[in-house]
Amino acid sequence: MNNPGIPFKSNFSEEILRSAASINDELNNIVASFGLLESSKKEIEALVSYLDLTSLNGTDTPDTISKLLAKAKSPLAGNEIKTAAVCIYQPFIAQCAVELKNSDIQIATVAGGFPAGQMDLDVKCADIERSVSLGATEIDMVINRANPLTGNWRALYDEVKACKKSCGPARLKVIIATGELGDYTTIAKTSWVCMMAGADFIKTSTGMEKVNATLEVGFVMMNTIRQYFELTDIVVGFKPAGGIRTTEQAMQWHHLVKETLGARWCTKSLFRIGASSLLDDLAVKYMKL
Repeated sequence: MNNPGIPFKSNFSEEILRSAASINDELNNIVASFGLLESSKKEIEALVSYLDLTSLNGTDTPDTISKLLAKAKSPLAGNEIKTAAVCIYQPFIAQCAVELKNSDIQIATVAGGFPAGQMDLDVKCADIERSVSLGATEIDMVINRANPLTGNWRALYDEVKACKKSCGPARLKVIIATGELGDYTTIAKTSWVCMMAGADFIKTSTGMEKVNATLEVGFVMMNTIRQYFELTDIVVGFKPAGGIRTTEQAMQWHHLVKETLGARWCTKSLFRIGASSLLDDLAVKYMKL
């Protein structure tokens, strides 16, 4: 289900602001249960199915992308599980479309001034449209952080809304770059405005900030997703990215989503993990079980 968005409102409910300001107690209770988590083949298969297997390197070549796609199609030896998507730069979209033909693996690309987001909006939208025309089925777009940092919520709404329109049939995953937003209240407001504007997913980070995905900011974002659903009956997906390298970390994110949003969100249509090296650790753990 895509998020059609809702009309812009500049006033933020007290519930959103209160939950952002006092997350610690509830989160601590969930974190306390992490010690009870145990990996199993079923759990690792689920985690693999949530992966956006990513390669965003200046040294990427058609050969390295082919190897990435091979891993995405067969990530676990002797198992038919596939990753949810691959995430690559625009020049490799057409290659992915050919090599992933007849596969349900989504083709995600970063577009619109990644990773800084400092790009004229018309150019950003044209970049997104070009990516979709080449075969991208998902767009990971990063916001211009100047808008939330200066409290220009209308400009943020208009930016995301325009990018959503440029996506056409593709899903829009909006990266809010939490490590650069400063505090939980700003993160909550930013998440809310992006969902109002039509974000199909909200994503923590580009993976290139000094601070990327943390459980605390993820919890704030998940609470805004839950509140948006309660208000609109529209489901929005969640994607943590950046610094998630171990099976244990991935299990913690899975558990946090389940406890905060519910089992409905524990599917690849609503939960993704952005990572490049995580799959290697998952595969090693899987072979040992």
